[in-house]
Amino acid sequence: MYHQSMTGTNEPIENASALGDTFSVQDHVFSKKQFLDVGYVPGPDHIVARNEEIRRLASSLNPAIIGEAPSNVFLYGKTGTGKSLCARYTTRRLVEAAENNVSVGRVIVDCSQENTETRAIRATVRGLNDSEVTGFVVPKTGLGRSRYYSLLWEALDARFDAVLIVLDELDRLEGTDFLMQLSRATEANKLERCSVGIIGISNKIKYRNRLEERVKSSLQEREIIFTPYDRDALRTIIRSRSNAFNSGVLSDDVVSECAALAADEHGDARKAINLLRHAGELATMNEADKITIQHVHSANNLAERDRVNALLAGSTVQQKATLLAVVSLALVEKTRTFKTPEVYAAYEDICAESGLETLSKRRIHDLLREWEFLEVLEITRTGGGRARGSYLRHRLLEDPSVIRSAFENSDRFARIGITSGTTTTTWSNI
Repeated sequence: MYHQSMTGTNEPIENASALGDTFSVQDHVFSKKQFLDVGYVPGPDHIVARNEEIRRLASSLNPAIIGEAPSNVFLYGKTGTGKSLCARYTTRRLVEAAENNVSVGRVIVDCSQENTETRAIRATVRGLNDSEVTGFVVPKTGLGRSRYYSLLWEALDARFDAVLIVLDELDRLEGTDFLMQLSRATEANKLERCSVGIIGISNKIKYRNRLEERVKSSLQEREIIFTPYDRDALRTIIRSRSNAFNSGVLSDDVVSECAALAADEHGDARKAINLLRHAGELATMNEADKITIQHVHSANNLAERDRVNALLAGSTVQQKATLLAVVSLALVEKTRTFKTPEVYAAYEDICAESGLETLSKRRIHDLLREWEFLEVLEITRTGGGRARGSYLRHRLLEDPSVIRSAFENSDRFARIGITSGTTTTTWSNI
């Protein structure tokens, strides 16, 4: 077999027969793989176990359909618990339900992309503007922040009686000025006709604690907490995506195993669906006609490793050293919860062995809080008993052996010894 090279000559492809059907389009496992994509939004019939959350959200926003001011609502919960799905569905239904003489608009802003005040304003006004009604076009660049605000107020009053602004991944937005401007637009006489309802979505349940008091006072938001899905809900969600596969590929046992793993570890529907997708890809690579439980377990191990690698890749060396201190304790002590002095002592040992500068206890406390924000750690304050005061407990949420394997690829930390009492252990002996 030959191929055309860059020089125009035919060159042989070595081991072409060994490639087999690598480049063929035949797939015995998947039929409509797009149903497993992260961006795929199922219909309302497939929104599982969220009727109460939808009812509460709709009730808070319902005044908009008669042209009155909707409440501001923040949706909290871990990734993959249906927050964005419910927000999109509910706001779309409310726009459709508006009375004939009432105009309701909505826009969805991804704050992970539009993560500055100017970008968020621009995305909002571009999503809500209609040049045929307002007489102006909003450019992608070239305007200052105040001008974007002026265009936003003008577009809202020209087009709508009420507007629902969904700010997805709100915790990724820098600063709180955008929230302040939106929540006080009517009070500050920026808007004469249109009322604004803010739907903030965050994975960080403690996000509100980061807001200034003046912003909290202005928002007066209601909160809806989305708890992780249980096994039954995840089983239903996974089963609803079965049309992504060819007939006979997906068994009830595999669906139940995916649901059980996801429910026990995180209750994340998005991860559960992604787990199923990776299991199907492994089955395809193995030229299997069905997905097996072994495919599911192999896919789960790969997913955990990839997630930890991604976290470490975006971390500073001091962040890594702080996490390694907790992981080292977990591997040696065979538990996952430790007091701050224990973590700091392990951190000091790691710095000594790796030649890293030792930071203060206060700075390490801040770094541990950053790992908590990424949901790698859980930090709680507890009482130590009478006359002992309170102290912090740091609980590792991830599998320490998975994090350890990721650290083995690090030049600085690969061979760090781990000390427990008078015993020092290396990675290879754990």
